[in-house]
Amino acid sequence: MHLPELLATLPAELRDYIRQLEGRASALEARNLFLEEQFRLAQLKRFAPSSEKLGAQGCLFNEAEQDAVAFPDEDVDDGADAPATPPKKRGRRALPAHLPRKRIEHDLPDAEKVCVCCQGALHRMGEETSEQLDIIPATVQVLQHVRFKYACRQCDRHGEASKIVTSPMPAQPIPGSNASPGTVATVLTAKYADGMPLYRQHDWLLRGDVDVARGTLAQWCIKAGVLLTPLYAALHRELLTNPFIHGDETTVQVLNEAGRKAENTSYMWVYRSAIGSERPVVLFEYQPGRGHEHPERFLAGYNGTVMTDGYAAWRMLGAIKHLGCLAHVRRRFDEALKAQKGPPGRAKEALDMMGKLYHLESMVRKKPPPEGRSLIDEIYRWRQEKSRPILDVLHAWLIKNQAEVMPKSLIGKAISYALGQWAYIYRYIDDGRAPIDNNVIERDIRPFTIGRKAWLFSNSVAGADASAVIYSLMLTCRACGVEPYAYLRHVLTELPQRQAGADIADLLPFNFTAV
Repeated sequence: MHLPELLATLPAELRDYIRQLEGRASALEARNLFLEEQFRLAQLKRFAPSSEKLGAQGCLFNEAEQDAVAFPDEDVDDGADAPATPPKKRGRRALPAHLPRKRIEHDLPDAEKVCVCCQGALHRMGEETSEQLDIIPATVQVLQHVRFKYACRQCDRHGEASKIVTSPMPAQPIPGSNASPGTVATVLTAKYADGMPLYRQHDWLLRGDVDVARGTLAQWCIKAGVLLTPLYAALHRELLTNPFIHGDETTVQVLNEAGRKAENTSYMWVYRSAIGSERPVVLFEYQPGRGHEHPERFLAGYNGTVMTDGYAAWRMLGAIKHLGCLAHVRRRFDEALKAQKGPPGRAKEALDMMGKLYHLESMVRKKPPPEGRSLIDEIYRWRQEKSRPILDVLHAWLIKNQAEVMPKSLIGKAISYALGQWAYIYRYIDDGRAPIDNNVIERDIRPFTIGRKAWLFSNSVAGADASAVIYSLMLTCRACGVEPYAYLRHVLTELPQRQAGADIADLLPFNFTAV
């Protein structure tokens, strides 16, 4: 007797109980699969690099050894024959031409300037030059500002009080402080561009017998942030003229804020112009919360397009058009692939299709557009002819597979997220200027997150606001290809000389030219 026939002979109450057990077993099996995926994913996040590449992952603790293998020593020229068509030029990079050169001549002693064959005198027939990079540690000096004083001798002779006239001193970035523009620029660059917290800067200065309290260094940062705020406001106005803006947010902790506990989470909201902008802008804004009112206020009056992840607050910005980030979709499938047990399955299929979309974006930018057509027009044509069919296949695949996977599994969540964001993701193909993902702003946030690991928190709202202003200038400098220290030294010298309301367009990073 087969099992169905055997079950049919059982009492109805027993059959119902068996069905309940079967349902419970299926639920437990699904729960077990979900927990196994979460465990494997947690292990990967804890112990493996955060790369989304599908290849083998190395060990975090062998960074130096891995880099030595992956990136051959470019400082050694072993004279080995290069392949006929090398994929990438190897060997030592030339030292930058703009660096000053100091000529050091090495000559033979007079006794050795004799021919070993005939004992005749040797003549100089040329020279051989090689270059070394020489780094001189920063020099700390004291600037003595001497202001000459003048009085009238004739009034003195007649017993009249002479008015003393003293030559003026240029306005300083921090009035009453003994920090020069160069000193403030050094502190800001070290903290906000290089991720060096103030306690380490204090120790560095102390090694040179200069004792500047950490509280003083912090006040320099805050006061510099206030001074630089007009530049931030000008960059904000410039940002709102862009047709595309990237948006994202990251956490920050502020210890002393009225009405909030020290352990409460606050946020840095980050905005950026799209790649290819003639005047790149990156802006950070501190806010105590993560509600939609913050980007709504920051982007007031803007009617362009904003590229963001799937966070719901970004979708509540009124008339603004929204683009979704394909990288965030891809990331979820990548997590599902890494956490799954057994051979690659659905996650790999989705990743392969998204990989084709990224490959098309790379290929269209590598070759010049046809004559009479702009790159933007060519990108639009490629997207319509080549990317659209792939997206349509991917969409159909998502719908089909959604019904075949467990909703709470990682692959189920990835599919659900992709379908929920589909209307926003699909839009990039309709404009050749539109970005495919939000990766550019995530790269801009990375210096902040690296610095946050070192300094951990902001002590006050004033400090967080100053950090937002200075990080904005540092990252805008990076986007414009401007050296941050030279820029800060210039604006900290020049800005105090400007009257309130004066034109400061020449002090914005994209207008700066190093002297």
